[in-house]
Amino acid sequence: MPRGRPVKSFIRQNIVEILAVMDKAYGYQLHKIYNELFPPCTREVIYYNLKVGVRLKEFVLYEIKKEAGDFSWGQFAEKIYYRLGPNANPQREKRVQEWFQKYSKIT
Repeated sequence: MPRGRPVKSFIRQNIVEILAVMDKAYGYQLHKIYNELFPPCTREVIYYNLKVGVRLKEFVLYEIKKEAGDFSWGQFAEKIYYRLGPNANPQREKRVQEWFQKYSKIT
């Protein structure tokens, strides 16, 4: 058995499933949706898996936006948007698609 961490991650695969429906999203947005659909995890775990996913080409950086506002940390927030990369393998999980259909009817 090879040493080190396994390359496969259930959390990263769940993020792939979410992005397969959303097309693009930023980390905090993914975190909120992830915790609605799957067992809760921390924001740090989501950001870690996004970073690893970019390295593995499961995700690609789509754009970086700076949004102005009155935030507790300053006047600007930087949102890094991600999309599926060439190595992503979405399984099109039914639970995720149903949640988005239900959510889109509410808003």
